[in-house]
Amino acid sequence: MSSARPAVDALIDQLAQQGYIASVPIATTLYLARQLERPILIEGPPGVGKTELANACAAMLDQPLFRLQCYEGLDESKALYDWKYSKQLLYVQVLKTQLQDILDGANGLSEAVERLHNLDDIFYSERFLEPRPLLRALQNDGGAVLLIDEIDKADEEFESLLLEILADFAVSLPEIGTLRAKQKPLVLLTSNNTRNLSDALRRRCLHLHIPFPEAALESRIVHSRVPDLPEQLRGQLVTFVHSLRELDLKKPPAISETIDWARSLLLLHAASLSRELVDDSLNVLLKHEEDLAMARSTMHELLRDAQRR
Repeated sequence: MSSARPAVDALIDQLAQQGYIASVPIATTLYLARQLERPILIEGPPGVGKTELANACAAMLDQPLFRLQCYEGLDESKALYDWKYSKQLLYVQVLKTQLQDILDGANGLSEAVERLHNLDDIFYSERFLEPRPLLRALQNDGGAVLLIDEIDKADEEFESLLLEILADFAVSLPEIGTLRAKQKPLVLLTSNNTRNLSDALRRRCLHLHIPFPEAALESRIVHSRVPDLPEQLRGQLVTFVHSLRELDLKKPPAISETIDWARSLLLLHAASLSRELVDDSLNVLLKHEEDLAMARSTMHELLRDAQRR
């Protein structure tokens, strides 16, 4: 049996070409999801690249990305489908103008009803269907990437709506019947763990947890996004950020904020980290006053560790 590792390594390279530096566990889960045609449930703290992975996959596969942002109260009319009511009303108006011709010569009520019954019933048909992100991803001819973002913010009732879609890549519409995917999309669900997800939803997905990256991986990510940042400064920056995350912060800095800080230091023409430079730009990393105060109270130790790089 040949090893699948070359395929996993190829995925890492392909994602890197899209600017996404993936770890082996991320690439392995993505490889398995594509082979098994299973959705991926991605969990982890905010800002570790969960949503960005979907963007990179869509670019890598050259397929459209359909994103559904979840929130409390989300229902099928916003997530799955609705009806083009204005066009349905126009259809009613057209039908009214033709009604006389249709019923002309009918012999009694029974025959008139029979003629109406024989008309094509298109009022509730795909012609008047308004697909939302879930249905659009299923109906796209060339395949798609479907991102169901922050599923933990949606109600438990919405999870039930997803079960048929995730299990069979099909959806049952009462007015039309079952619509099946023309080509199964790659489905990624993200969660920030604000509530527990149901076991039924988890069973239908492969699970992937993306933690804050190790220093070496985060350095590669920063280099990918801010290639002009000097290597020594990049090492100091990553060490400083990792030391910050060890503090009891209200909101530890995410990868996206590490990248923003790297770009800020580049704009400030920094050559290395200094107390003054960090004080002036620390608000790029930390977004709560309590966190800023805690970081400044331990600034000497944070800078000492970073400057050892």
